Amino acid sequence: MSTKAKRKRHSAAFKAKVGMEAVLGIKTVAQIAREYSVHPVQVSQWKAVIRDRLPELFETAGKAGEDTERLVADLHQKIGELSVDLDFMKKKSKQLGL
Repeated sequence: MSTKAKRKRHSAAFKAKVGMEAVLGIKTVAQIAREYSVHPVQVSQWKAVIRDRLPELFETAGKAGEDTERLVADLHQKIGELSVDLDFMKKKSKQLGL
């Protein structure tokens, strides 16, 4: 009977550090994997995530700002609806003597 090794959970900072080393290309993926005791495929995956998401850092905040404004507007509308409902329920409960 063999025992399985427990699955390791790495922090985002660790993944970023290992992935950036792979992106820089100073060492091979195999060397980095040995150094940090992770599988080479995992190093390659973290490298790919960094490479794919790097352009997002340089995108303008305009789109994110519009999404945030829309979300805030929707939440304000929902708050208004709930306030009206609450006022109605309070009024009706007083009328019914509850």
